[in-house]
Amino acid sequence: MDLTKLRNIGISAHIDSGKTTLSERVLFYAGRIYKIEEVKGDGDGATMDYMELEQERGITITSAATQLQWKDHVINLIDTPGHVDFTIEVERSLRVLDGAVLVLCSVGGVQSQSLTVDRQMRRYGVPRLAFINKMDRTGADAYRVAQQVRDKLNADAIMMQIPIGAGETFEGVIDLVAMRASYFEGKDGEIVREEEIPADCLDKAKEMRQKMLESLSMYSDEMMELLLSEEEVSSELIYRVCKEATQQLRMTPVFCGSAYKNKGVQLLLDAVLRYLPSPMDREIKARKVGDESVKLDLKPDKDLPFVGMAFKILEDPFGQLTFMRIYQGKITKGEMYVNQRTSKKERFSRIVKMHADKREEVDTAEAGDIVAIMGIDCASGESYSNTRDYCTLESMFIPQPVIKMAVTPASRADFDKMSKALNRFRKEDPTFQIYNDEETNETIICGMGELHLEIYVERMRREYKVEVTVGSPKVSYREAPGAPRDFNYKHKKQTGGSGQFAHIVGKMTPIDPEGEVTFEFEDSVTGGRIPKNFIPPVEKGFRDSLLKGPLAEFPVVGVKMELTDGSYHDVDSSERSFYIAACDCFRETIRESNPLLLEPIMKCDVECPENDQGSVVGDLISRRGLVTQTDSRDRISYISSEVPLANIFGYSTDLRSMTKGQGTFSMELAKYSPVPRNLQDDIIAERKKQLAARA
Repeated sequence: MDLTKLRNIGISAHIDSGKTTLSERVLFYAGRIYKIEEVKGDGDGATMDYMELEQERGITITSAATQLQWKDHVINLIDTPGHVDFTIEVERSLRVLDGAVLVLCSVGGVQSQSLTVDRQMRRYGVPRLAFINKMDRTGADAYRVAQQVRDKLNADAIMMQIPIGAGETFEGVIDLVAMRASYFEGKDGEIVREEEIPADCLDKAKEMRQKMLESLSMYSDEMMELLLSEEEVSSELIYRVCKEATQQLRMTPVFCGSAYKNKGVQLLLDAVLRYLPSPMDREIKARKVGDESVKLDLKPDKDLPFVGMAFKILEDPFGQLTFMRIYQGKITKGEMYVNQRTSKKERFSRIVKMHADKREEVDTAEAGDIVAIMGIDCASGESYSNTRDYCTLESMFIPQPVIKMAVTPASRADFDKMSKALNRFRKEDPTFQIYNDEETNETIICGMGELHLEIYVERMRREYKVEVTVGSPKVSYREAPGAPRDFNYKHKKQTGGSGQFAHIVGKMTPIDPEGEVTFEFEDSVTGGRIPKNFIPPVEKGFRDSLLKGPLAEFPVVGVKMELTDGSYHDVDSSERSFYIAACDCFRETIRESNPLLLEPIMKCDVECPENDQGSVVGDLISRRGLVTQTDSRDRISYISSEVPLANIFGYSTDLRSMTKGQGTFSMELAKYSPVPRNLQDDIIAERKKQLAARA
């Protein structure tokens, strides 16, 4: 296969921007399906939303992969969820894709989840196109949304198309490169008719083309010279400059249309082929196993040693299905390959190409392909190769859960079934965590939001026939030191027999509890005041003490411990003595540092009718919320706020009743902030009561 004619792309966006509807149209125009189904229709539901729960709720829960052909190219397409609760699906899809389409609603514009998706695309260096969807909606404004992409996402959004009309008058689009108008006709918009630009749109098209050329000329001296000498710029030059700037992540080309009304989708597919990279255009980061400093440059060549990454795992009735992106080399059905983390050889018993939930068996797969393997047992994010210790690929980012619930099976017989279900879900979804609370003997599930956990409880009922009762959600509080504190701690136990002696001196300093690293240890001991072999036990003692804070036994974050001095005893000092000293010292020092209780604050974006804005804002404030921005467009209010997670449980029900069912909201973790002192005492008292009841 000619790899320059392969595209691995994902479709990502905020909730309800029309990702799945767009995927459905893409499959239809590419001849992959022969009848368009709607997300919320009376038929079988959209192809990519194949789960029963997805079709009932009209949302995407799990990312679905498919392959299609457009013109003479092959496209591997992944449709991802919009809800922040299923953010891991977007995270791991973007990790293995070469390009993406960021879908934006023409009315809603850049919303909270658009910001999250943008952050994820940047994290993995994925070039993208923006598609302004729903141009047929009342209040649609492509120019405003393009400006929001510039302002809010800090991206150079350059409009390559402009709409003809908007809302009810939306008819088609104008291509600013070819300066032609395109209309979409036929029962399902399958016929693309090109014409001259309508007279009433010509001035606007010329103005926007000039803006496009001026913006693109920032990336090309050749184009800049042509513009300055007022010469004609060729379409080939525009395509080349736009492709290079997009793939270097310097600009985002903007397209528009309406997937639901079958307008603009074919031109978006043309743009995917024209501007987004093939596997040949992407740099693949890999490192040598055992020596992280050695970087390897992988190439999508089928004759080189095989390297692949398992990015997603699904359990099905026939065993584990492992989705894999092949970066280098090729794989053959029935051959043995090595898991680079465990060094275990495993047989790839079957290789399948996925089309949502349907599969097609193949005998081999080559560099650039995205396939599913049956018969291997691994975790998501693991690398495979032909030989042991060949290389490991850059892993994916896994966000920490923010919400917990206790689940109890209705009967003893259901317990084993529930355990089986939970273990399967944990394996499939790294953001879904389970642990057993030894003190209450409850099974606790942790996830990214109420919807996330609600879906898993519902799946247990349907797929495993397990009835479970769910305890009220518990907030994951954290503790942090309030102020810097010096410590000078001596651990002495010398009563007959071999004694214990350890002396440590240093400083505890608060650091950002939101950072990538929430605990730092610095060894500044000089002159052998403490022997080198006693330093690691001190660090381990500090680290182990982070699990339970002094206020209410919540985990401790945002601490830097610097060890500057100390002393030891030739006979009585040991690694254990220094470990105990570090544990006791940490507890004592953090207690003296006036510790704070931190709570998760959620960024909550609400959309509601303008008439209900007052009551919605009032309700958010009563929940200790801070309203950061309000905006009204076309009788709809958009309210951004920051609200403590503890006060937002059950908010969806309250919002619906306040807005007669018309309000919607989305939320994601914004930060951890100190709890007000008056509430801190109540939370600590409640926690102590729970701990006493367990004892």
